[in-house]
Amino acid sequence: MLILSRKQDDSVMIGDDIEIKIISIDKGSVRLGFCAPEDCIILRGELKEMITSQNKRASQSDDLKAVSEMQSLLKTHKK
Repeated sequence: MLILSRKQDDSVMIGDDIEIKIISIDKGSVRLGFCAPEDCIILRGELKEMITSQNKRASQSDDLKAVSEMQSLLKTHKK
C-alpha cells in the first residue's frame, strides 16, 4: 500500500489518465474529485462490499429479488 500526504488542491495520478484531486479537508473529512475515463468504474468501498455480498447471495440461490436489488444499486451509484 502506498501512503501519501496531500494538501487541498493537490492531486495524485494513477497511470496516465486517472487523477484524484483533494477538493477540501474539513474536520476529519476529505472530499475527493476523480477524473477518469468513462469506462472506469469508481465505487465507494462500502458500496463495492455491498455489491459483492449481493452477487454472492444471488449466485447461491434463485433469489430474483437479490438480483433486482443489485441491478438497482449499480444503476443508482454508477459514479
